[in-house]
Amino acid sequence: MLSDTEAQELLTFLTPGTRPDVKGQATEYVLGLSGTREGCCWLRSKPHCLKALVTLTSDPSVAIAKDCFHALINLSADETLHRPLVEDGRVLPMLFRNLLDPGFVFSDRICTVLTNLSRHDKTCRAVFKVLQEEDVGLAKLVEVFCTEGYNKMAALHYMGPLLSNLTQLPEARQFILDKDRCVVQRLLPYTQYEASSVRRGGVIGTLRNCCFDHGHHEWLLSDAVDILPFLLLPLAGPEELSDEENEGLPVDLQYLPEDKKREEDPDIRKMLVETLMLLTATKLGRVTLREKNVYPIMREFHRWEKDPHVAAACEKLIHVLIGDEPERGMENLMEVEIPEEVELKLQEAQAKEEEDLEKEKEEMEKEEKAEEEGKKKQQEEEERKKQEEEEEKEKCPEGMER
Repeated sequence: MLSDTEAQELLTFLTPGTRPDVKGQATEYVLGLSGTREGCCWLRSKPHCLKALVTLTSDPSVAIAKDCFHALINLSADETLHRPLVEDGRVLPMLFRNLLDPGFVFSDRICTVLTNLSRHDKTCRAVFKVLQEEDVGLAKLVEVFCTEGYNKMAALHYMGPLLSNLTQLPEARQFILDKDRCVVQRLLPYTQYEASSVRRGGVIGTLRNCCFDHGHHEWLLSDAVDILPFLLLPLAGPEELSDEENEGLPVDLQYLPEDKKREEDPDIRKMLVETLMLLTATKLGRVTLREKNVYPIMREFHRWEKDPHVAAACEKLIHVLIGDEPERGMENLMEVEIPEEVELKLQEAQAKEEEDLEKEKEEMEKEEKAEEEGKKKQQEEEERKKQEEEEEKEKCPEGMER
C-alpha cells in the first residue's frame, strides 16, 4: 500500500481542477484499490480520499465519474465501509438527488450502492432517514420504480432490492401496507417480471418482509389485494390437475397451459415459499390457503423442485397445509412464546438442517458436473471417431478396397 506521503500526493490528483488525464489515472488507481480487501481497508483509513472520490462523481468526464461510481459500488460491498460512507453527510443526499434525475447516466450504479448500504439494520435506518429528510420519500421511490422508462439511460432494476432492504424497517412496511396508497397492488405484477430476476427478486423480498406483519394478512389475502395468485403462479407448472383440484384454485391458476414454466431462480422460489409460509402463521391465513386449494400446486412443485433448500422450505409449508390446527391459544404462530432453552435447541436443529442441505446441494452439483464432463468426453470421443472415419475414407478412394 501507499505510504502517507504517496497517499497525500494521490489526494492532490483527486481534485476537480487536476488535469483530466492525470485525474483519470488517479481514479483508475483508486478503483483498482477498491476491488481488493486490502485496498478497501486502506481506503477506510483515508477519509479524505473517500470524500475526494464522492466529489469526483460529478466530474465533467464521463469516464472519471464512471470509475468513481464503480469504486463506490466496490466500497459499499464492504460492510466495514458502510458507516464511513453513510456518515459523510454529502453521500446519501447526492445519491438520491441523482437517482431521481430521469436523465442521469449512472442511476443503475446508484441503485447498487444504495442497495449495498441498506443491507444491514443500522445503515438501513440512516438511508431511510435521509430518504425522508431529502423530501424524496418512499412514495417517490415506488413511483419511479413502477414507471416504465422513467430513465432512458438506466433500467433501475436494483431499486427492487433497495425496496426489499428498506422494508426491514417497520416504518417502511407501514408505508407499503397503507391501505389507502395501493402500493402493494402496484408491486404485485413484478413477481412475474420476465425482463429482470433482480427486479422480481426485489419485489418478492419486499412482499415477504411485509408478511412478517401478521396484522395485515387478512387484508393481503382479501379481494382488495389478492396476493395469493401472484405468489403461486411463479411456482405453478404445466402438470395436469383433476377438475376438482382446478375448480378449487383461484381463477388465474386454473387449467394452466402445457408450456407453463416455473420461476427459474431457486433463491426467488425459496422466497415465494417462505412468503406463503408466513401467511400460514395465522389461523385465517391457514384456512384461506386451504380453501384456495394451495396444496395441489405445492405438491406438484415439490415433485419438480431439485434444489434441496427450496424443497425443504416447501415440505414445511405442505406439513402446515395438511397438518392439524394448533391447540387453542396457539392459533397465531407469531405470537407463541417459546422458552429460551427450546428456542436454542430449535436454532441448533435449524443450523444442522442448513448444514446438511448445503452438503446435499454440493453433492448434487458434483454429480451434475461429473455428468456434464462425461457427456463432454463422450461427445469428444464421437467426434474423434468420426474424424478418423473421414480420414480413412480419404485414404481409400471410392470403389477401391484395401
